[in-house]
Amino acid sequence: MKILVVNAGSSSLKYQLIDMNGEKMLAKGLCERIGVDGRITHKTADGREYSAETPMPDHTAAFDCLKYALVESDAKAVESLDEISAVGHRIVQGGAIFSESVVVDEKVVEEIEGLADLAPLHNKAHAQGIRACLESFGKDVPEVVVFDTAFHSTMPETSYLYALPYEYFEKYKIRRYGFHGTSHRYITQRYFELTGKEKEGSRIVTCHLGNGSSISAVKDGKCYDTSMGLTPLDGFMMGTRTGTLDPSVVTYIIEKENLGAKELSDLFNKKSGMLGVSGISSDNRDVEQAAKDGNKRAQLAITMQRYQITKFVGQYIAALGGTDAIIFTGGIGENGDELREYVAEHFGYMGVKIDLELNKKMIRGGEGLISTPDSSVAVYVIPTNEELMIARDTKAIVEKM
Repeated sequence: MKILVVNAGSSSLKYQLIDMNGEKMLAKGLCERIGVDGRITHKTADGREYSAETPMPDHTAAFDCLKYALVESDAKAVESLDEISAVGHRIVQGGAIFSESVVVDEKVVEEIEGLADLAPLHNKAHAQGIRACLESFGKDVPEVVVFDTAFHSTMPETSYLYALPYEYFEKYKIRRYGFHGTSHRYITQRYFELTGKEKEGSRIVTCHLGNGSSISAVKDGKCYDTSMGLTPLDGFMMGTRTGTLDPSVVTYIIEKENLGAKELSDLFNKKSGMLGVSGISSDNRDVEQAAKDGNKRAQLAITMQRYQITKFVGQYIAALGGTDAIIFTGGIGENGDELREYVAEHFGYMGVKIDLELNKKMIRGGEGLISTPDSSVAVYVIPTNEELMIARDTKAIVEKM
């Protein structure tokens, strides 16, 4: 079975074609600048590439370009679209409606659109992508939606409720939803595959660290708490996001700068975090290089980031009553050996030890244990694979149809 995995944004469409016989990636690509002019970049597993600048007035046009790349270009991955058995879509916000992956129908699309207030930058685009895909592939090709929030739906009320008047939860469903759930779910499952341990009684802390970052406390294989909240802005500092703020910071800036809601949202989501503190870049690699070159603000940003990650890991170790493992994933988590060393050192008091040489080598797709045999807590690097998680869900659901 070959499954196309789609992640539609407001002006972009990422995709991956996966052969579930062996779970092999056959091709991947990106359609970008949708609604502006249009560009596609496409690459196959054997290294063939195709790129073009072509008009993409909407997502339907983007899917036409995707189909051409997959079936007709010099970098084609299949001989016919008939080889594609199903499509799996990544959806950021499932709210309290969706606690698991489901087959697409009109009601599902409408409910995804109805949750747009909780994820205005994502859910509208996801719905556009689903409709465009249905138009391009037809209704004979089953489509499945997989929600980033679903993994976190197991959190207890004590974890997901805010200390607001309860009526705001009842009226507007204001609560902690969490994000990156597909990634946290993948590395959780992979941890149990690697270790052979039972889920029952397990306690692990999963760290998805990239330009957007979140940490989850996982108990008995299920999410118990997570750092992102109503939106992906909550938690610790990220590439351009503030992370958790004293709410009075918001009202204070409103009074001093006379900013509106959209301007505040842009400030906190797009101009803060590593970019805001360093003044250099939202990309960790750029900030780390500037820090090594002696830039004081870059050094401050790196230290703040590492400290805040360590603090959240500590919170979740306490929430779980201890932990069996700390797992790092995401672009920064998988390649940030110095960050991993920093975090491990801060838990040395409780017996956490990592193999420094092994830690330095565990980058660029490396997977495995980096803690020493006598460490009280296992420390792992596990590269995430959200696309494969989506494809697995899609396959399982389609096979039951």
